[in-house]
Amino acid sequence: MKLDADDFEIFGLERRFGVDAAALDERRRSLQAEVHPDRFATDAAAARRLSVQWSVRVNEAHARLKDPVRRAIYLCELAGVDLAIERNTAMPQAFLMQQMQWREQLEDAADVASVEALASAVRAVRVHTLERIADALDRRLDPPAAADDVRAALFMDRFLEDVDRRLEALDA
Repeated sequence: MKLDADDFEIFGLERRFGVDAAALDERRRSLQAEVHPDRFATDAAAARRLSVQWSVRVNEAHARLKDPVRRAIYLCELAGVDLAIERNTAMPQAFLMQQMQWREQLEDAADVASVEALASAVRAVRVHTLERIADALDRRLDPPAAADDVRAALFMDRFLEDVDRRLEALDA
């Protein structure tokens, strides 16, 4: 294996959005058993450094492949599609309206039950969004078509973090 191989190559996976999470976790354990620095504790300094680099590389690749949104971003990047996440915040009007509605609902939520209901609704929309991303990336082989949905999924992930913070505040 080469350190500059893509994450899918390192894990011996086809470049696809759909990934078997259990197989991914098992492969991570297997790779870590091969490259873990403890295995090289008595080797030369260069071998120890390389094992640390590999261990970090395996962990980074695993984290990126395990998270569906990060995996989608990565697949788009591998296909040469710049999602311009930091610069492009343009979204379809309907999604912008949905965002505003969710924000208002979160602000107005006075109890745990209403915040949890909102979280459940957002998670359901997120599931459908991930299904559209899978369709664009794996079935239609059209990474540019996934761009808006990937940005929407990123928003939902950040929003769900806000929801979690709100739940913590209500529990306190």
